Amino acid sequence: MHAIVVNGLEKRFGEILALDHVSFTVETGEVFGYLGPNGAGKTTTIRILTGITSPSGGSATIFGSDIVRDTIQARRNMGIVYETSNIYDDITAWQNMMFAGELYHVGKEDRESRGKELLEVFGLWDRRASRVKGFSKGMKRRLTLAMGLINDPKLLFLDEPTSGLDVQSNLIIRDVLRSLTERGVTVFLTTHNIEEANQTCDRVAIINRGRIAAIDSPERLKKTIQSVQSVEVAFEHGGAQALSALSGLPMVSEARKVGDKVRLYTEDPGGLLREIVSYADSHQDRVVSATTFGPTLEDVFIRLTGLRRPKDGREEP
Repeated sequence: MHAIVVNGLEKRFGEILALDHVSFTVETGEVFGYLGPNGAGKTTTIRILTGITSPSGGSATIFGSDIVRDTIQARRNMGIVYETSNIYDDITAWQNMMFAGELYHVGKEDRESRGKELLEVFGLWDRRASRVKGFSKGMKRRLTLAMGLINDPKLLFLDEPTSGLDVQSNLIIRDVLRSLTERGVTVFLTTHNIEEANQTCDRVAIINRGRIAAIDSPERLKKTIQSVQSVEVAFEHGGAQALSALSGLPMVSEARKVGDKVRLYTEDPGGLLREIVSYADSHQDRVVSATTFGPTLEDVFIRLTGLRRPKDGREEP
């Protein structure tokens, strides 16, 4: 049985079509990434799949239970961790855990046992009696995730789980995700961190303007745009002059500055490397380093969503 089946999902807000016949399946036990620009439909999809809002058309099931007709049964199998915190600052970490357990209808003995186990896993057991208002952002995020796991869900929805967190919290959360999938838990993950999706997800769906642009494993998605290859080169005398000169080569489709280096996109990395060496020789310069790159998941994302990179490297429409 699939963990999630979405078929022809639509959502309208007046004249705006936020989801346009979205269809996909999520296999039991996989980490499924859901990527897209702001306003693409990610949050709307999660709100429907978790029973918070109803679709305008189409259907969605969670382990066979229709999310509209059988919402209570569907939600029994899931844990939900939103990007915005749902913890109470004026009570302790332990009280927050117990309150979450009651909301999920977890029995007293089970929620106390699970609460202790989860706070230990997330490195918060020693702070269980502390009011949450004194916690750092990373600690609050870890507590939010622990609360979402109190009912031992078969399916976990994670909305931007590591956004803006410190390194320690990131590592803890990623370790927990790894252990969850080893136990067969299905994870539905939305993220703006494309590298996180590349490292974490079994499959990725890219949504843009309410429509699914692509669904596949990160590696197979990269292979769909093999033309997006690049050479990153550093010169002894800096890259400003080289950027201007090399960007005019017929084989270079795009050129941009990356720190103290120059990134050149091409379909012929070997031929471009020869041109780079020739340029350095003719300008009495020296190549300090040169690295070739295949397409990245970020390249796929930009190609499919129509975003573009300005000169400072940040994406914009």
